[in-house]
Amino acid sequence: MTLIMMISIIVFIVVYALLITERMNKAVAVVLGACLYLLFHFIPFDNAVEHIDMNVIFLLIGMMMIVKITEQSGVFEYIAIKSAKMVKADPIAFLAVLFVITAFFSAMLDNVTTVLLISPIALLLATQMEVGALPFVITVILSSNIGGTATLIGDPPNIMIGSAAGLSFMDFLVNLAPAILVISVITMGILILLFKKQLVVSDLNKKRIMAMDEKMMISNPVLMKKSLIVIGAVVIGFLLNGMLETEPSVFALAGAFFLVLWTKEELEDVLKKVEWDTILFFVGLFIMVGVLQFTGVIDKLAALMTEMTKGDLQKTSTVLLFGSGILSGILDNIPLVATFIPVVKIIGETTTVDAIQPIWWSLALGSCLGGNGTLVGASANVIMFGFARKNNIPLSFKGYLAYGVPLTLLALVLAYGYISLRYY
Repeated sequence: MTLIMMISIIVFIVVYALLITERMNKAVAVVLGACLYLLFHFIPFDNAVEHIDMNVIFLLIGMMMIVKITEQSGVFEYIAIKSAKMVKADPIAFLAVLFVITAFFSAMLDNVTTVLLISPIALLLATQMEVGALPFVITVILSSNIGGTATLIGDPPNIMIGSAAGLSFMDFLVNLAPAILVISVITMGILILLFKKQLVVSDLNKKRIMAMDEKMMISNPVLMKKSLIVIGAVVIGFLLNGMLETEPSVFALAGAFFLVLWTKEELEDVLKKVEWDTILFFVGLFIMVGVLQFTGVIDKLAALMTEMTKGDLQKTSTVLLFGSGILSGILDNIPLVATFIPVVKIIGETTTVDAIQPIWWSLALGSCLGGNGTLVGASANVIMFGFARKNNIPLSFKGYLAYGVPLTLLALVLAYGYISLRYY
């Protein structure tokens, strides 16, 4: 290992330690780390910019703008009250429904869009029930990543794997959905057991909620209709993005600026509400992980993992599953998967298409499920971290590990059992 690789790792660990201990604002920590790499020429500026996933950045900005305009109509309050009444104001029942809805929409859309739309509803419902919002926030994080694993379009790593291996939407659904269904049921059951004592609503409060008229929550019906039309159009765009060969961020930005024009909102006011600290955090994180890729650190890790298996396909599958799962909790899973794809392709040259498919499924399961390990493991986690901070929800990096790490390890073990039983 070269000196520059070692220094790259040390800087990354220091920044990561700052995130865990929360001694510094998360955006400040990663942007300073990225600037440090650039100042000492660990990576050329042009290369650093190339590692920033602008599709993710523009998707976030566009959807944040849409959500900020939409929430002024009162539609999120309406959905929250309606949801509460549907489950008889039972927070445990709502947690289960929240898990299922978030997982489903993450599979059909993507987890970033899903958490931006679901999180305000979860917070409002917690407020109405007068219970802590933390259980709902953690549920949204975990279910968004688990659900997104099930399909080709649910998570960016799956899109990359599908493109590289020539796998279709149905291939992902048939091979991954059964595993995700089992993992979802078990994870949801554990979350209910963990949060059962925290989610208690008095009978008086239940009666109050059941007596509420959700229609009274709509403060601006015209704005609500316009917002829902735009959200619907953007969602349709997401579903058709493969056919139209257009990035999801284009639909999000187009929808956002069209909504600004249609509703005659002041652009400056809308942009002020965008969570720029979260956007900057992503920019810094992409550059930092890009440096690890540029300096060969990630390639070194990939080579080390393949050396451990010595060509045995089942061992390769296991190492990729747990290796990508653990690393995805620390690094961003997009460059990680980009590094492992050529490795799997090389292995595939010496075997049949059918024999190599379980390796692809292991990489997909590991990289997507592993993102639940930490608050920087997936884009959805970072968004929810920022959302929690903004709304004074006691979600800390260190505190989340108590939930994320054991549940992620359990999910990886279940995925290992599924791969072993079905393919080996």
